[in-house]
Amino acid sequence: MEVPMMNTTPLSSDTLDALQLHNPELALPGYDRSKLTAGIAHIGVGNFHRVHQAAYIDQCLHLPGHEDWAIIGIGLGDSEQAQAKAAAFALQDGLYTVTETGADGSASARVIGAMIDYLHAPADPEAVLRCLSDPAIRIVTLTITEGGYNLNEATGEFRLTAPDIAAELAGGAPRSAFAYLVESLRRRRDNGSGGYTVVSCDNLRHNGDTARLAVLSYAQAVDVELADWIAAEVTFPNSMVDRIAPGIPADQADALNSASGVNDQMPALAEPYTQWVIEDRFSAGRPDLAAAGVELLDDVTQHEAIKGRMLNASHMMLAYPGLLLGYRTVPEAMADDDLRQLLHNFMEHDAMPLLDEPEGLVLEDYKNSVLERFNNPAIADQLTRVAHDGAAKIPVFYTATVKGMLSRGFNCRRVAFLLACFRLYLNGLDARGDRYDVNEPRLSNADWSLIRNGPPSAVLDLSCFRGMKLTQHARMVTTYNSLWMAVTRSGVRATLQSLMK
Repeated sequence: MEVPMMNTTPLSSDTLDALQLHNPELALPGYDRSKLTAGIAHIGVGNFHRVHQAAYIDQCLHLPGHEDWAIIGIGLGDSEQAQAKAAAFALQDGLYTVTETGADGSASARVIGAMIDYLHAPADPEAVLRCLSDPAIRIVTLTITEGGYNLNEATGEFRLTAPDIAAELAGGAPRSAFAYLVESLRRRRDNGSGGYTVVSCDNLRHNGDTARLAVLSYAQAVDVELADWIAAEVTFPNSMVDRIAPGIPADQADALNSASGVNDQMPALAEPYTQWVIEDRFSAGRPDLAAAGVELLDDVTQHEAIKGRMLNASHMMLAYPGLLLGYRTVPEAMADDDLRQLLHNFMEHDAMPLLDEPEGLVLEDYKNSVLERFNNPAIADQLTRVAHDGAAKIPVFYTATVKGMLSRGFNCRRVAFLLACFRLYLNGLDARGDRYDVNEPRLSNADWSLIRNGPPSAVLDLSCFRGMKLTQHARMVTTYNSLWMAVTRSGVRATLQSLMK
């Protein structure tokens, strides 16, 4: 993961002054990091967390009296990449750069200093438990992906029989976020230090309710009385998070470091747009998030629905046909007039009629902002990143829309086209004969067998889609079969163009 650069300065606490001398325009933490203590632990320090929640907390740390709200990052994975991440954070004292780049080419770089330590859980599980059990930690935030909450899509229940969970409950070492959360809360109950607030920052509707269900289900399997204590002492506010944070290939990391003058092992890139809306339900205090631009509300349901069913759903609508047509990044696909019109029509005719407008937000303006943000050439988000784990993402972002469309008799051709493209995407081959990576960890062996051996419409009955009840609607099955036949006989392009008629 190392990114050596000519004429750049290594990033660490000791080199901050030198960084500013090298690049006076580089924004640095305006607070004394040596005086910080952690009040927040974050599980899942990926690109999104680094450009979103951590950036908001970085702003909070500039406020008087906020020295005790720094972050300790926690990584659960043990791949080579995860180990390299832990090593890089150790080398850089938790520091990293974020470059914000607008569609007009304007760019500004900033060093984020909010994370003062990083714990690699597989290397030292007890250190993570000591951290989470520390009374100083009052908030635990999560970005563990849409599929990371281990729910059965058909029943909505937490899957206690999943291999990692079953191994933990049988006495094995902790691996999941829920094992660490529940054990740390057991210790806090026993030592009288009280609970903390768990904030899910994943792209799920009612993400706080989902996190609560997962944690309490796990806790009930361990100790029913502990589960009752957690239910009383821990809050799980729902939140809506929004910022596009693409993966950074080596050549782009190279360019970011050259521009900033920083030899950053893990530079991050983000669009200027950022939004965080959260229910103001914190059981153990919070920093002044509003001062950093966070919207604190009693209910975020409408904001969750709009973001998930317009932006995230449109991302998926773009990714599968885009890959099949040979594109590899979001702005490349958005330059295709047919795909751009597909997203416009989906939001205009399928999603927006089923949504309510919260005060201060106009759906038409939001739709236009989504199209504009996707079209930012500087944020070359990879279509494979958007497409991956579609088995988990599609139900999250489409279930409510599909149910609303079918109940109201809407034309479901665009959604059927998405599902046909998802089925074709699983082959890993585009129209030019070029291959791309397919990463679908939620598809079981039985699902893959159904895909390979069943009829084309079998994709509607994959285990991950059963909660959508697609096969119970004859109109959806008929429309899907028609679109599948069109895609496979006439091609994605011709079928896409037929949807515009």
